[in-house]
Amino acid sequence: MPVTSTPVVDDLPEMPAPRVREFQASSIGGGLALLLGLIGLVGGIALVVIGAALSSTGGKVALIVLGVLLAIAAFVAMCGLNMVAPGEARVVQLFGRYRGTIRVDGLRWVNPLTSRAKISTRVRNHETAVLKVNDAYGNPIELAAVVVWRVEDTAQALFEVDDFLEFVSTQTEAAVRHIAIEYPYDAHEEDGLSLRGNAEEITEKLAVELHARVEAAGVHIIESRFTHLAYAPEIASAMLQRQQAGAVVAARRLIVDGAVGMVEAALTRLTEQDIVELDSERKAAMVSNLLVVLCGDRAAQPVVNTGTLYQ
Repeated sequence: MPVTSTPVVDDLPEMPAPRVREFQASSIGGGLALLLGLIGLVGGIALVVIGAALSSTGGKVALIVLGVLLAIAAFVAMCGLNMVAPGEARVVQLFGRYRGTIRVDGLRWVNPLTSRAKISTRVRNHETAVLKVNDAYGNPIELAAVVVWRVEDTAQALFEVDDFLEFVSTQTEAAVRHIAIEYPYDAHEEDGLSLRGNAEEITEKLAVELHARVEAAGVHIIESRFTHLAYAPEIASAMLQRQQAGAVVAARRLIVDGAVGMVEAALTRLTEQDIVELDSERKAAMVSNLLVVLCGDRAAQPVVNTGTLYQ
C-alpha cells in the first residue's frame, strides 16, 4: 500500500534493538566444487583398487589408506554444496555462530562444517480470523485483516524471535485489535475518524503499527487491508436502524435545502419581473404551499380557488 506521508500513531510498541543483522556469507560457485569432489572420489577409489592389486604389503596398505582418506575428504567437502532456489536463502552457522546468509541462487559451496538453515524470502499473505472486539464507543464489532509481507533480514527472522511465522501472526492480531479499540465503527462527529468512513487512513495507521511490531523480526510489511468489517450480530439490527435513520435525516435535509432555494428563486423572479405584487401574508401562503409541494412524499393535489385570494 503506497503511503505518501507517515501517519502519527500513538502508543507504538518499543521492540528491543536487534543484536544481529544479515550480511553476505562467503561462498563460491558449486560447479567447480562439485567437479573437484567427484575427481577426489574417483581418485580415492582408483588408489584403493591399485593398492589392492599390489603384491607388496607396505605399498598396498599405504595406497589403500591414502585412497580411503582421499575419498572421505572428497565426500566431506561435497557436503558443503547447497542448492539455493530463487526466493530462498540459506542462513549459515559455524558452531552456533552466525556466518552470513547465501542469497545467490544456484549451486553454491560453503564450509562443510557449517550448518545451513533454509528460509523463504518470497512474498507471503497472512489473513487473520474474524475477530470480535469493542470499538471506541464500546460497540461490539467484527473485523478481519490481510497482511502482505516478506522476510527482509534473514538473520533477525531466525535469531531475534523464536518463530517468525507465529510472531507475525500474533502481532498482526494484536495490531488489528489495538486499531479497532482506538476508533469507532461510525464517528458521531463530522471530523472524527471511523473504521467504516476512513478506511484508507485507518489502514495506513495499521501498516505503521504493524511495521513497528514486526521490525524486530526482520519482516517488511508490503500492504495491509481490512477484509471484513461489520457490527456484531447482537447489535447489527439496531445499528442498521440508526444508519437508516441517519440516511433519512440527511436526505430530508438535502430536500429542504433544495426546496428553500427554489422558493427563494421563485419569489425573486416574481419581484424582479413585477408579475404580481405580494404582501407578507401572500408570500407566507405561497412559501407554505411551495414547501408542501416540494418536500412532500406524495404528489400534490391542487385546489382551485374560484373566489378572491383571501377566500
